[in-house]
Amino acid sequence: MSSKIKLTFLGTSASIPTSKRNHTGILLTYKSENILIDCGEGIQRQIRKAKLNPCKINKILITHWHGDHVLGLAGLFQTLTLNDCNRKMEIFGPKGIKKSIEKLSKVFFLDFKFESNTKEILEKGIFFENDDFYLEAEKMEHGARTNAYNFVVKDKLRVDKDKLKEFKVPSGKHLLPLLKGKDIKYRGKKYSFKDLTYAEKGKKVSIVLDTKNNSRIVPFVQGADLFVCESSFSDSDLEMAKEHLHMTAGEAGKIAKEAKAKKLILTHISQRYDNKLEVLLENTKKNFKKVVIAKDLDIFKI
Repeated sequence: MSSKIKLTFLGTSASIPTSKRNHTGILLTYKSENILIDCGEGIQRQIRKAKLNPCKINKILITHWHGDHVLGLAGLFQTLTLNDCNRKMEIFGPKGIKKSIEKLSKVFFLDFKFESNTKEILEKGIFFENDDFYLEAEKMEHGARTNAYNFVVKDKLRVDKDKLKEFKVPSGKHLLPLLKGKDIKYRGKKYSFKDLTYAEKGKKVSIVLDTKNNSRIVPFVQGADLFVCESSFSDSDLEMAKEHLHMTAGEAGKIAKEAKAKKLILTHISQRYDNKLEVLLENTKKNFKKVVIAKDLDIFKI
């Protein structure tokens, strides 16, 4: 059985938090990976409320260096140090992230007792990859250097148990080459991996936070199983959205439709719509029906 990708929304507000919505932060969990996307003010408290362990976070992806997306970093780093967390931490972000982290450490006298490594993403495309999944970035348009991110679980070969029974081949270590697309021999007889395996399609989570609408989004999020998108404004406030380099709910829905996403999750909700969420949903559903608005501490799994 394949492992699930889990998204925990730690904060879903826009630049000003409300009594219902914390500043932005999303924790993506897959197997032993715990990847925090942005870390707004109050995120470490949200982690506690969600009954999660901050010491298990091993990667942080920063979309851009605006306060509502990074003000929680200093507190989180201090907590990790005080708890003697010893897991290696990899931090990724746009050009300039290394210098920003260094300045943050000096301002708050942070003495990292955990191993950390900050890497700047200078080009679009894949910036981390292992046998199981990869992470890729694309540049967005929000004034400050800004990235969108994809988390992509790779397609995998799985052994077909029904086929094993049919060919009377038992389970065991001798089947391992099949998972690498190689044929095997059992009791002198050759078996093709094509006869004993099936392809399990991978999964894709796309996260597009602060940006104005632009032509790079649709190809980047194409075919996403989960498309997480900012929705800072309603369609009636389109001009304001353009002025502030953000998107409307209707634009998010149109992108989801064009990209053939399976499900759209709206986040980064402005305080002006806190009690008018139905307006954002109506705007989105004109273009795309499978949409929900995330609330703080909501969990989605695929």
